[in-house]
This record gives sequence, structure tokens and C-alpha cells, in this order.
Amino acid sequence: MEVDEDNNPSTFAAEPSVAVPDGQTTMPTADSTPIQPVQPILPPLIPSAVVPPIVPISAIPPPPVVNPLAPLPVRPPVLKPPVPQNGEVKTSDSDSDHEDEGRATAGEYEISEESRLVRERQEKAMQELMMKRRAAALAVPTNDMAVRTRLRRLGEPITLFGEREMERRDRLRMIMAKLDSEGQLEKLMKAHEEEEAAVSAKVEDIEEDIEYPFYTEGPKELLDARNDIAKYSVVKASARIQRARRKRDDPDEDMDAEIDWALKQAGNLVLDCSEIGDDRPLSGCSFSRDGKLLATCSLRGVAKLWSMPRVSKVSALKGHTERATDVTFSPVHDHLATASADRTAKLWNTDGSLLKTFEGHLDRLARIAFHPSGKYLGTTSFDKTWRLWDIDSGVELLLQEGHSRSVYGIAFHQDGSLAASCGLDALARVWDLRSGRSILALEGHVKPVLGVSFSPNGYHLATGGEDNTCRIWDLRKKKSLYTIPAHSNLISQVKFEPQEGYYLVTASYDMTAKVWSGRDFKPVKSLSGHEAKVTASDISEDGRYIVTVSHDRTIKLWTTGNIEKVNDMDLD
Repeated sequence: MEVDEDNNPSTFAAEPSVAVPDGQTTMPTADSTPIQPVQPILPPLIPSAVVPPIVPISAIPPPPVVNPLAPLPVRPPVLKPPVPQNGEVKTSDSDSDHEDEGRATAGEYEISEESRLVRERQEKAMQELMMKRRAAALAVPTNDMAVRTRLRRLGEPITLFGEREMERRDRLRMIMAKLDSEGQLEKLMKAHEEEEAAVSAKVEDIEEDIEYPFYTEGPKELLDARNDIAKYSVVKASARIQRARRKRDDPDEDMDAEIDWALKQAGNLVLDCSEIGDDRPLSGCSFSRDGKLLATCSLRGVAKLWSMPRVSKVSALKGHTERATDVTFSPVHDHLATASADRTAKLWNTDGSLLKTFEGHLDRLARIAFHPSGKYLGTTSFDKTWRLWDIDSGVELLLQEGHSRSVYGIAFHQDGSLAASCGLDALARVWDLRSGRSILALEGHVKPVLGVSFSPNGYHLATGGEDNTCRIWDLRKKKSLYTIPAHSNLISQVKFEPQEGYYLVTASYDMTAKVWSGRDFKPVKSLSGHEAKVTASDISEDGRYIVTVSHDRTIKLWTTGNIEKVNDMDLD
């Protein structure tokens, strides 16, 4: 009982502490003589209990104290109709409602890791899409120099290793879009806009408003030539297609047997004749349409005519003041044309008389070719253009740009509708002569392209260049079919067999010329014998002869004639 009594005062001590203001109970103070030492211990307890001494405030519910305790008793009764008599009940109900709603929503829309990743990918894709749209809306210069200047102003590298013009422009667009999204574009481009405004103001003061056409107007002679080429090509294409259909449908026609026979003849090619062509290295050669004459040209600027098959000199054509770069016979008339580094091309008669001189190029000429109709002549030049000339009048019909560097090779389709050009920009382009459009750009070579030739089948095109490879292109599929690692040095010229295109001849600076199958483009024959670079080659109309010329100043004639007789010859 004493222990209980001792405990009871201690338990009630808290309550008297709350009732201290009543002051009537003096008994505990009288009896507290032994408890006097405990009195200093109560003050530390009183501060903890003294915090609520503001008991009168308990009538006003303190939000910080009641809020944490309110949800515990109120949560079990989920009854919605609480009486809004006290702010406590309202706050407790609202908290419980928010918790219930949060739980319900969390239960209904629980997001898995996979869906979160999908959502992130979608957001990233949307950001990229918006970035591309913003980039497309920005005005980016089309001139490469302007693009470089803009990149320099933005503090970016003006070019990257292996970067092309369009790639550089796309990089500038993306940089500008990024800066625009970050809000920095206006600040960085302010100086450039001021400069553009100053330049445009000067231009407006100097020049008047002139409306330029979106195309280059040509002369009336060019329009007439285009109409004539269109009419000519329709007839030739129709005849070629009919011949191909007849060979396909005729049971007596065996294409494989014909190709095998032609390849066998090409495989039997042997050196028939070797002749010194000039005192200087030879640069070009060409057979006449009937195969009775051979023309060659040299770095001395002189072209020579030789009789076939003995390769005896007939005449010399002197007229150029610089080295001659190419020579070719007309497919229709007994005319031949020569090109030179003196920036002119000349038309000659077979008797050695000069007929026309074509002047207009701004730099030395490279290769030349006659149109199949014999009415037009195509010339290429180091002034980055190729031109089309009228044979009868000598008028320049077309000045065609399109290559970024010097144009070197040219060839015409047998139908006469297309022309192919190649140049030092590692590109070959196919042009529609009837409309003047560039219909195909053949990209694949990694170094300058020096030779180009159309196949008589109408859809194959061969190119050869400084990367030592010969590429076969299909004009129907607009892509490269074969890449032939043909030589160990650059390829100077390529030529298809002129009748059916059963084989292809490539000449190279590795001192050889090689024959390739026109069916699968496998090697057939290697023509070795020159002691220096082989600069040009040609094939006779009947396919019996192949001629090569070289820097060793010799003309070598290869034939499928009497092999026993040739073996008895002194090849030296």
C-alpha cells in the first residue's frame, strides 16, 4: 500500500502540475519535506509538460499538434458524412480522401519499367522530330563558302575530315536548330544579319531589280539540234529493241554460243604488228569506220594516218601548236577530229586538209567523241565543261557544266540520245541530249575517272579511273553491277566491242591492255608488250583488230589472224 501511495502521488503529480494555478492544495508542499530533493527533478519534467501548459489553447485546436494525430482515429471510419462542425474533422477527412485517391490512382496507373522506357523513347523521338522541324524552318545558306563562314561565326569547325558540302550544310542546320532551342541563336547571329543587311543595301543601290530565268537560254541552233537528236534516237532505239527481241525469240539464235565464239576469238589475240608512231609519246588512236585507216596523235601536236593492216604511214596532219590529246574518226563520213592542249579541236579530211577549227574552251582539251549521227562533236576540257559543236557550221551548240573539277572523258550512246562524261571529281554523269538534263550521277570511284564507254546493248556503261578499277553500271537499275580490280596502275581508257559489246578492253599505265568478258566481266586476255604507259586503245568495227598506243612511242596491233605466222615474227 505504501508503494501504491508513493506511486499515486507521482502519477497525480502530473495532474497537480496542471492544476497548479488553483493554489488551495498546500498539503503536498508540507509533506514534501522529504520530497524536497525531488523537487529539482520535477522542473525538467515540467518543461516537457510545460509546453502544453497552454492548456487554454487546447480549446483552440492547434493544427501542428492535432494534424499528425487526426488521421489515425479518423482513417478506420471511412464514412464520408463527417459533420463539418470542427476544422479538425474537415482536415482529417480531406487528408484521408487524398490518401484514398492517391492509392486508387496508384493502383489504377501503376507504370512498369518497360512502359517507362517506351515513354522515354517516345519523348526523345518527339524532341528529335521537333528539332528537325525547327532545323528545316531555319534558313541555311546553299553556297558552301557561306556555310563555312556561318560555321566560323558560330565557333564551329568549318569542315570535318571527309565531310562533303551537303553534310556540312546539314551539320550547320542542326547546330542552328540546337542554338535556337537553347535561345542563343539570335545573339550569335545578330552580327551576321547586320552584315547581310549592309551587303544587301549595297547591292540594292548598285543593281536594279532584274528577273533572271531559272534556266540558261540556248540558241535556236541548239533547239533544232535537240529535235534532230530526238528524231534520230527514236529510230535507232526502235531498231536496237527489235534486234534484241528477234535474237531472244528466234530459236536459231544462240546468244551464249555467239558470246563464247567472240570470247574465244578475243582470247586468241596476238601481236600482229609493232610500229614506231612518232618521236614523242603517243596519246590517242582511232580506227576508221571501214577499218582501212588508223589515226594516231602524239605530244608533238601531229596526227598521222596509217593504212591497215600493215600500219604504213599515209599522211601527217599538222595544225596544232601544242600537244595533241586525242583523235577520233567520224562514224559516218571520212573525217577525223583532233583535240589539243592549245584549247582547240580541229576537223580534218582523210587527205590531210583542215576543214574546221572549234574554238571556245578556256583550258586545254582532253578527250573528244563524235555523235553517232556524225553531225555533232563533243569535246571535254580542263575548264570544267564539255561542249557540243555542229560539224557543218562549226557553231558551239552547248556549253555544259556540272563537274566540280576538270572533265576528261566523253562518250555517246549508240542511239544518240545520251551522253556520258567523266572527270577528275571522281564522278561520271549521264546527260539526256534531248532535254539537256543530267539524269544520272554515278558515284563510286574514289579517284579521278578518265575513261567512259557505252555498251552496244544499250544499258551497260563502263568507267575506269585512277583507282585502278573498272566499274560496270546498269543504267536500268542506276547502280554499279561489277567492280573490276583491273590493273595495278590507273586506267587510261575503256572501250566496248562496237558490234554487240561481247567484250571490253581496258588500257592502263601498268603497260598492259586487258580484255574482259561482256557477259560476266571475267578476264579473257592480257595484251602485254609495251614498255611504257598505255595511253589509248581502240577496236575495229568488225572486232578483228585491237590497237594500243603508248608512251614508248609504238603502235601495237593485236589480231586474231594467222597465229602460226605471227609466232614466226620477231616480236622485238
